Amino acid sequence: MSILTIIQIIISVVLIASILLQQRGGALGSSFGGSGEAYSSQRGFQKKLYWATIVLGSAFIIFSLINLVL
Repeated sequence: MSILTIIQIIISVVLIASILLQQRGGALGSSFGGSGEAYSSQRGFQKKLYWATIVLGSAFIIFSLINLVL
């Protein structure tokens, strides 16, 4: 197992955790627009978690492409 594969596994586990920690309304219907509430702005921890998810997703894609080339 190469170091790139280990880094990719670690990033994937942290990415899954950051996605599961995000709160988006509660029920399954809210993910399809079933909730009548307007989207509220993200503040504090939620905003940092949102940006961390974007960074981790980008890092996962970059490491996947690097691992594919090498």
